Amino acid sequence: MKNLSLAFFVLCSSFAVQAVLPDGPLKPDVPKPSQVSGYAMGEWHWRHDQIQHYFEQLASQSPLAQLEVIGYSHERRPVLQLVISSEANMQRLAQIRQQNLAQSQGQTLAEDAPVVIWLGYGVHGNEPSAAHAAVSLAYHLTASNSAEVQRWLDEAVILIQPSLNPDGHDRFSHWVNMHRGATPVADPQHREHVEPWPNGRPNHYWFDLNRDWLLLQHPESQARIAQYYHWQPQVVGDFHEMGTNSSYFFQPGIPSRNYPLTPERNFELTRYLAEFHAAALDSKGELYYTEESFDDFYIGKGSTYPDVTGAVGILYEQASSRGHAQESIHGVLTFEKTIDNQLTTSLSTIRGAVEYRKELQQYQQAFFQLGQTESRQENNRGYMLTEAEDKTRLTSLLQLLQQHQIEVFALQRDWQDGQNSYKAGESYFVPLQQPQYRLLKAAFSTRKNFPDNTFYDVSSWTLPYAYNIEFTTVQRDPSRALASQPWQPTNRFAAVPEGDAYAYAFSWQDQSAPAMLQAVLASGLSVKMARGDFTAVTSEGEHAFKAGTVLIPAGLQQQNGWFQYLTEIQQSFGLQVHAIQTGLTSAGSDLGSHRFIPVHLPEVLLIAGPGINSTEAGELWYNLERLAGISPTMVEPDRLRRVDLKRYSHIVLPDGNYRQWGEQERDQLRSWIQDGGILWGQKRAVAWLAQHELLQAQVWHSNEMARLIPQHDLRYADQEALSAKQRIAGAIFEAELDLSHPLTFGLPRNRLPVFKNSTLLLQPSPLPFVNVALYSEQPHLAGYTAEEYVPRIAQGAVLLAHNLGQGRVIAMTDNPVFRGYFKGSSRLLVNAMYLGHAFRASASHEDEDDE
Repeated sequence: MKNLSLAFFVLCSSFAVQAVLPDGPLKPDVPKPSQVSGYAMGEWHWRHDQIQHYFEQLASQSPLAQLEVIGYSHERRPVLQLVISSEANMQRLAQIRQQNLAQSQGQTLAEDAPVVIWLGYGVHGNEPSAAHAAVSLAYHLTASNSAEVQRWLDEAVILIQPSLNPDGHDRFSHWVNMHRGATPVADPQHREHVEPWPNGRPNHYWFDLNRDWLLLQHPESQARIAQYYHWQPQVVGDFHEMGTNSSYFFQPGIPSRNYPLTPERNFELTRYLAEFHAAALDSKGELYYTEESFDDFYIGKGSTYPDVTGAVGILYEQASSRGHAQESIHGVLTFEKTIDNQLTTSLSTIRGAVEYRKELQQYQQAFFQLGQTESRQENNRGYMLTEAEDKTRLTSLLQLLQQHQIEVFALQRDWQDGQNSYKAGESYFVPLQQPQYRLLKAAFSTRKNFPDNTFYDVSSWTLPYAYNIEFTTVQRDPSRALASQPWQPTNRFAAVPEGDAYAYAFSWQDQSAPAMLQAVLASGLSVKMARGDFTAVTSEGEHAFKAGTVLIPAGLQQQNGWFQYLTEIQQSFGLQVHAIQTGLTSAGSDLGSHRFIPVHLPEVLLIAGPGINSTEAGELWYNLERLAGISPTMVEPDRLRRVDLKRYSHIVLPDGNYRQWGEQERDQLRSWIQDGGILWGQKRAVAWLAQHELLQAQVWHSNEMARLIPQHDLRYADQEALSAKQRIAGAIFEAELDLSHPLTFGLPRNRLPVFKNSTLLLQPSPLPFVNVALYSEQPHLAGYTAEEYVPRIAQGAVLLAHNLGQGRVIAMTDNPVFRGYFKGSSRLLVNAMYLGHAFRASASHEDEDDE
């Protein structure tokens, strides 16, 4: 069998089908990819620096190309953009761009205005045909002398982003190149085709960057979105790979799974362009399909975000060789073949976009005009965002909206809308009537029911819920109470506290407080935290402090210059530090009370490796660093028994199967917890903890939940619909918090939105003080969930925490840091790092804390 595969591979290589390229000679002075790399395209996988070097060569030798570094990845690799157009267009590129942007303001484009085509490749690092097709495309566009290509360059500005995920790209290319032999091995079981955890798909922090178009948590995405609005393209090509046994997919996708705010004209234009892809692939005899498998619903993906912002986004999916050659049900699939198909549809995208240039430009102009009309017809004028104490979390949301060209206006005086009152300095108005009307409506949507409830990705992403910012629709326009100019971020400033105070304190309410506490602890200062509210005399007079307040008693500091360290840290974070004059308080505990507990620098171990959900492990890693200032030690699950756990104060268990763990790991963890360790577990890790009696709780498993869905009288054709109903692809629910519990300190309200994409549920504990957060009686806030599930979810627990010896076990069946943007619920995780010992709750009537 292997010999047959090899023979077929050689045959395919000898008679490789080439992309349907325009006729005409190629310019000899434009360097070919093979001349720069030293080998034929597809023979080896190019590293990101090789792509950059080739694009630099093109840009330096061709007047048709301009290379830009638009940003940098986490690992400081440049994010590239190559702009290609005719020589005449390149000389007036700034003018073309400005005229193109004017469409969103209602201006009509000139008759000869070029169409702007955005082609994005390689957002998933282990889908390499896309990035390599970008290289081939750049060569052919700059080297071709054909009349057709000249027309394209005259009538289009083409933006090529060859590798939107440089870190993942290089992780994958290194893996497959290091396993390539003299002859590629097509056996799917060959190590080349079986990437190690976490594989090359995600970025440095193991995030899926194709889910980050709306959320913008990473520098690669922020660079991408800035260029998107810098140009406002009419067409966006989003190039991917799928399973080896597939063929080729291009949109339109499943009609019933399109996002409802996308205009119908968008889908018509997508179908027109699809005819060009079909014709190009037909001419080569390539298999392909449309209107299946993939939806166009989640607006945070590269093919859907353009649809609600004025462009036509198109998804392309090529069957992947996942290396240099791999057996498939269609024979041996070679890397060269996958590149060629992606090049073919890249060319057909340009061909179709140029052919429909005027229609695409007219559609974009009508998109913004229609948005203005529809926004005026809305019953509501917009949304009011309100947050009184956590300026960092609020600012994060406002900055995100600003990156999406959504304007927000601060209230300059108090304002009333019906029964609702809004205070100046705490409330911000987001008007519906603005160019990004559809994106705004989508970002704030709380929709729960849909014509088709099968979702390829999440069904809800409501931004104010994610940031735990109160938001309401307002019936009137508060224009007279608003600032005249849209909100802009400002540098945060806090006055340096007076010296020679009895103690210093800062609030735990702001999202920056945990990272500031980490910096204070890392500088060697002695710190305590308040387990209750208190009122103390400060240099400004009496001040009421809330539970969780960070206290730095002057009398406990041992090192010289400690106050300078404190003020330097305070200035870098911009949070107010209060100088307390006496340890005697007028309300609450005095500062020497046992109600102020010592806080120590967390030493965190994160379990990350095979068997663990790499995405959620990455989200925990990223958020511990960004929100708590903690860079955890990461250890694979199968190494646990060889690790000295005594050096760690916390262990974090992400979602995973944990099948490799048995009695030895259970006993090891139990001993560590009993000695004082704090264990955080989430999702399937919770089920493992409960099964092994480290967590004293009962779990409703997914199979138990699935039985709540009626399954009688179903036809064979109903399988997909049943499967969709039995899962929670991604919806938002409301948790009800015990705000007196230390794990909730800093949260502003007793209601907290949490993201749920699992049907695993914790049952509430019958014991007192263990239930930190329960789902509310009417918990469903947004997104699709089967109506049969909602009553059961309402009976469940969100967060449980109890003693085990001198340590603590904390469990949550949701992901508090979903995709990095759920800033509200992330406080539960962060509090576990610093307040894990601040509570006592027996797991049984017999269990008592040894402390």
